[in-house]
Amino acid sequence: MSTPVVAVVGRPNVGKSTLFNKLIGRRLSIVEDTPGVTRDRIYAPCEWSGRKFLLVDTGGLEPHSNDPILSQMRRQAQLAMEAASVIILVTDVRDGVTATDMEVTQMLQKSGKPVVLCVNKCDSIGALPAEYYEFYNLGLGDPIPVSSVHGTGTGDLLDAVLANLPLPETEQEDEDTVKVAVVGKPNVGKSSLINRIAGEERVIVSDVAGTTRDATDIPIHNQYGDFLFIDTAGMRRKSRVLDKIEQYSVLRAQMAVDRSDVCCILLDATVGFTEQDSKVAGYAHEQGKGCIIVVNKWDAVEDKTGKTMQEMLDKLKKDFSFMSYAPFLFISAKTGQRVDKLFPLIQDVAKQNSVRINTGVLNELLAAATNRVQPPSDKGKRLKIYYMTQASTKPPTFVAFVNRKELFHFSYQRYLENQIREAFGLMGTPIRLVVRQRSGASSDV
Repeated sequence: MSTPVVAVVGRPNVGKSTLFNKLIGRRLSIVEDTPGVTRDRIYAPCEWSGRKFLLVDTGGLEPHSNDPILSQMRRQAQLAMEAASVIILVTDVRDGVTATDMEVTQMLQKSGKPVVLCVNKCDSIGALPAEYYEFYNLGLGDPIPVSSVHGTGTGDLLDAVLANLPLPETEQEDEDTVKVAVVGKPNVGKSSLINRIAGEERVIVSDVAGTTRDATDIPIHNQYGDFLFIDTAGMRRKSRVLDKIEQYSVLRAQMAVDRSDVCCILLDATVGFTEQDSKVAGYAHEQGKGCIIVVNKWDAVEDKTGKTMQEMLDKLKKDFSFMSYAPFLFISAKTGQRVDKLFPLIQDVAKQNSVRINTGVLNELLAAATNRVQPPSDKGKRLKIYYMTQASTKPPTFVAFVNRKELFHFSYQRYLENQIREAFGLMGTPIRLVVRQRSGASSDV
């Protein structure tokens, strides 16, 4: 169900980052001739022959170095290998098989993971250099000659990766199962909420922030339907992510958001809104997920009056103005207060996120909206919106065809988005509005 991971590993300065950039189709990793430039793992989605996976670039491996930086890089690479379904070992044909290559190979063989051997820097056209055949001595099967600079051989390399990837899991049950990522900054009660929902101690609960390192799947079946809850590690600001294992946890939390249908964004009622809450919510919003803002630890708020909840709600609505569509729910995972209201809310938000609107009905709304508020004009030229259609779901994405794209001001886009929301009840999901200028369109007034 989760996206498979492919790790790119090897000793320093064999061209891992150049290969990584070539495979993902953009320059993301820093490329330098100086060994050790890539220290942390860098992740990017990659696709080949219709299969999607997450490619991980790692720092150079020096198995026996005591240098603190190189030791951290080794730990990073080891974490990447632990998470990987397939490992690409990159070597340098110009150097031949080195002692470090042998040591790295032994490390990989102990991991038990499938390894694809890449012999990089085979840049010359014609017969392969004699040094290429040395790499059979590593015992990793047929080496694949690649030029990461020119891109030759990368197709064969990716074919070999796909041959070793596990087959996609069948997900017949997933059509009716709502996948829910429980996200938030550390120590807001994510694991406590999962345990309350599951009715048992399924996840370790501790006051120590960062107890949850990985993403944990908890299937739930009740009168409201089938759910798959994903407990995730707390997401901190990158500047605060110092521990290397925690960096891995943050990545897993983001991957959990990516594969979810609905995100429950947990806040601590005793602390209120923080900048990190907006970062967590912003990531879910950017990924187009249905979102619910769950205010936890309501039982711990002291000196409550009849107005306390409304006052906090009014403030939070201002804080989360960038995702004003998201509903709020005040709960206590500790006591179970209002937790049962979460399930119907999740189902409702999931339906809104996957709704599809008939083109005819959509254009009836468009006609009424443009009659009510005229489209903007500039220097005698008025925006014409010819028609609108829905392109996709999750989130609902609409395409508007116009005469002049530059006349479609942001404020008018927001107006139409709000009209669509009100008419079709899309109050739990972000929506996207894509503007297309129709070729050959008239620009008359």
